Amino acid sequence: MGDGRFLCRGVSWHREGPVLALATPDGAQEELKLPLGGTTSREDVDLGFRVLSGYGERHCLGFHRVYGPDSRDHTACPQQATAERGYQCGRCFARDDLRFMHDVHRSGIAPDGLLSYLAQEHWLYVATFADGVSKIGTASNLRKWHRLAEQGAVVARYVACADDGRIVRVLEDAVTREVGLAQAVRSSAKTAALASPRTGPVLEGINAEFAGSVRGLLHDGLDISGFRVVDERWEAPSSWSQVLSAAGAQLYPHNLATGEHGFRVKALVGPTALTFIRGSDVPFLADLSRLKGQRIELGRYRSVVPEVQAALF
Repeated sequence: MGDGRFLCRGVSWHREGPVLALATPDGAQEELKLPLGGTTSREDVDLGFRVLSGYGERHCLGFHRVYGPDSRDHTACPQQATAERGYQCGRCFARDDLRFMHDVHRSGIAPDGLLSYLAQEHWLYVATFADGVSKIGTASNLRKWHRLAEQGAVVARYVACADDGRIVRVLEDAVTREVGLAQAVRSSAKTAALASPRTGPVLEGINAEFAGSVRGLLHDGLDISGFRVVDERWEAPSSWSQVLSAAGAQLYPHNLATGEHGFRVKALVGPTALTFIRGSDVPFLADLSRLKGQRIELGRYRSVVPEVQAALF
C-alpha cells in the first residue's frame, strides 16, 4: 500500500495475521498487513504516519446492516463526520443494526437480520491479560478465535457454549454479578501490562482459577437453560511470545492522538505493537487502537527518539 490519506478503522486479526484496517476518503476499505512476528514469512513493517484529526477528535466509521450469521453490509459515513457516540455520528448510529446488540437479551428488540445472527451458537470465555487482570466475555461461533485475538488476551478459556447470543449475554451478566469479573478492560491498561508481564505459569493459574469459579456457578448456581458448560483452551498465536519476552520494553513515549510518528513494527499482541524507533535500540509498546477513528496520512514520517534508559532486570 502506498502513501495516502485514510480513516483508520483499527487493528483486525485474521488467521494469517494482523492488519491495520483503513478507509479511503470515499469510503473504500483497504488493509495494511502488519507482521505476525516470530519466524513467520510476514516481515517487519515500517509504519509512518501523521495524524490529521484534531486532538481528541474521532470520526464516524459508518454503520452495519445485518442479514444473518455470516451476512452483513457496511456503509461508510458519507462525510466521515465527527463521532458523537463511540465511533459513530448520530445519523449512522440510528441506522446501525448492531446498536441493539448490547440490550437485546433484556429487551428482545432487534431487527430480523440481527436476530438471525444471534441465533448461532455463542461462546462465553474468561480472558486474562499480561498483568493477571481478567474479564468475562462473549464471542459468536464465527468470531470465536478472532474475538480473543483482537482483545489481546494472553491466556483464555471458553467456559460455556450457549444456543444463541441472547442466552450467552444473560450468562455473562450473571458471572459479573456473582463472580465479580468485569466485562471490559481498557486497551491502555492491556498495553501497560505488556511492559512488565507476569510469567506464563502465573497467568495460567489465574485464568484457570477464574474459569473454575465460573464453571462452578454455571453448573450449580443458575436456573438457566440453553447452554452447556465447556473447558476449552484458546490458542494464542505463537508469535505473541516475541512481545511477551521483549527485554526492557517500554511504553511508546509519544501521544498517538496527534503529531507525526514512524517506527518499525516487529510483532503484535492484540492491537499492541512491539516497535523500534530508528536511532534507538529500545523496544517500545504502541497501542495502535488509539488510531481508530482518526484520519491519518501514511508516509515517510519518523518518531522523535526519546531520552530513555532501558529498564534494568
